[in-house]
Amino acid sequence: MALGSGDGSGGLGSEDSQASERSFSAPPAAVTFNRLELNRILNLYGRMVADGEWRDYAIDFLRDRAVFSIFRRSSEVPIYRIEKDPRLARKQGAYCVISASGQILRRGHELERVLLVIDRKLALV
Repeated sequence: MALGSGDGSGGLGSEDSQASERSFSAPPAAVTFNRLELNRILNLYGRMVADGEWRDYAIDFLRDRAVFSIFRRSSEVPIYRIEKDPRLARKQGAYCVISASGQILRRGHELERVLLVIDRKLALV
């Protein structure tokens, strides 16, 4: 007996079409940071770790926004959250830095400018 013969049993052909229908409905994509954004954030994070200011971080890719949380110690609440929310890209800007108290420190369209609020440059002594 050949596969797919018209015997009405369904054979493998109907199972393949059902599997493709099930896999077609993918879950909604999460918002992520792109490579350049992550590079800029991790450069800042690396400098602050070297200075002993920060110790840990977490990255969350949610359905509506991406969040990079920065911790002084891993058992605390984050001291800063860098968020990317594409829904606000045309209004206030997709990027914002939020403090531990929930206050928005800076919001804008360009990540470089938004990170300036926590990226203090080395001062000459």
